[in-house]
Amino acid sequence: MRSEKWVSALWLLQLSCFSSGFCGKVLVWPMEYSHWINLKTILDELLERGHEVTVLTPSATVFVDPSNSSRLHAEVFPVRIDREDLATFFETLITLWSYEWRKLPLLVYGAAMQDMAFQYSRLVKQQCESAVLNNDLMEKLKKGRYEVVISDTMCPCAELIAEILGIPFIYSLRFIMGNTYEKYCGGLPSPPSYVPVPMAILTDKMTFMERVKNMLFYIYFDFWFQNFDVKDWDQFYSDVLGRPTTLCETMGKAEMWLIRTYWDFEFPRPYLPNFEFVGGLHCKPAKPLPEDMEKFVQSSGEHGIVVFSLGSMVKNLTDEKSNLIAAALAQIPQKVLWRYKGKKPDTLGPNTKTFDWIPQNDLLGHPKTKAFITHGGTNGIYEAIYHGIPMIGVPMFADQPDNIAHMKAKGAAVEVDFNSMTTEDMLNALKTVINDPSYKENAMRLSRIHHDQPVKPLDRAVFWIEFVMRHKGAKHLRPAAHDLTWYQYHSLDVIGFLLACVATVVFIVTKCCLFCCRKLGKTGKKQKRA
Repeated sequence: MRSEKWVSALWLLQLSCFSSGFCGKVLVWPMEYSHWINLKTILDELLERGHEVTVLTPSATVFVDPSNSSRLHAEVFPVRIDREDLATFFETLITLWSYEWRKLPLLVYGAAMQDMAFQYSRLVKQQCESAVLNNDLMEKLKKGRYEVVISDTMCPCAELIAEILGIPFIYSLRFIMGNTYEKYCGGLPSPPSYVPVPMAILTDKMTFMERVKNMLFYIYFDFWFQNFDVKDWDQFYSDVLGRPTTLCETMGKAEMWLIRTYWDFEFPRPYLPNFEFVGGLHCKPAKPLPEDMEKFVQSSGEHGIVVFSLGSMVKNLTDEKSNLIAAALAQIPQKVLWRYKGKKPDTLGPNTKTFDWIPQNDLLGHPKTKAFITHGGTNGIYEAIYHGIPMIGVPMFADQPDNIAHMKAKGAAVEVDFNSMTTEDMLNALKTVINDPSYKENAMRLSRIHHDQPVKPLDRAVFWIEFVMRHKGAKHLRPAAHDLTWYQYHSLDVIGFLLACVATVVFIVTKCCLFCCRKLGKTGKKQKRA
């Protein structure tokens, strides 16, 4: 009986391999929290199609747990930091960014962010060194004959591992600090006149002063990019590879950049053939709710429910914040399902129920759901778009304010400022989104756009991964911009040459005219004397 099960399993694996044309070996350098949730959706689909997936896992991780999937292999390597210290780093970062930094003046805020970036850079570099300088691990990976490396751009090192192994690599990302890496390392055109810099909280329809702000952010992030421990990373990559190189040059060799958004979210902008938009790849039709949760949802009657979650990184709030939010929720006729692990707020109303965890996608897909209170994470926003649910955005840090700005511009969300909000602010936002039909209509419009695609986002992402594996890369999609210097890219050498030509012609013509004038002058004087 046991042998028959093994034969059946092998037969299913072969069928899966044949359906996709081949079975390949995929190596993964992961990122934590929602980044991992998104990437794991792709990995699970690769497993379904018969590929072998190995996740390079540091001994200290907060969220990455490949053991959740029996078919997902983990290659664990030791690192100097322990799990508690890593978790403390992220928790401190979230607390400071949410409660303190956004209250600071712009320049002080920028300096605090840059200091955080340096700390994060050193942490990631420690992990990278632990992996790359582990000779036994590298030898094992070389013998593994992997065909592609997949990684999140927020966690450098995958590109270096891919160079060592001599195999192509693919990125999964939302964006990296102001689009600097995509722009300079990936060659993605980003005209500041109508492409808003991520984190500038702007749209593509900018006033003059907003374009000034966008340009200042553009310059700031360019400066930030040049100072993000780049010299240390460049030296490290050069030492490991045994030849002069840079982090950006190595990143620029990525075969594909899988962007976790789509045109239902993005503003129209130029992009390249090796950039593919796969936003919402983790979304799926809603499944039935647990019995007790369904009972609570049905008890809402015709008023329906509100779903409330601040994502995977925020587990609780201060007493002050939780109480003012709970007080607002208590005043609406809808039932509220709130994912919250903190102390139960004193002002919590009978219509609100807190949960350590909620099936967010299934709740957003429930016919009784009227609104979604969200921190503005990309994953949650896309689940709301997928199911056509309007949002109340309470952005706290990172890309969240920018994400909510996109949804506001598209008429599907109202924003509440996390630091200055009052109970009345939250209550008014809820009433607006629930009672004004335009928000639901706009959310449904975005949902129709999202669903009206020739290929599903997940299938598109997996197709390009398999494409790179089949063809050993995708160099034919790589723009020639990577082979140009910065002044060649902007045609400054050509402009300089043409200006020199014009200046030379003007100089020669001027000299000729002056010469002719002098000649005529001398001739006139001689004639007068005669």
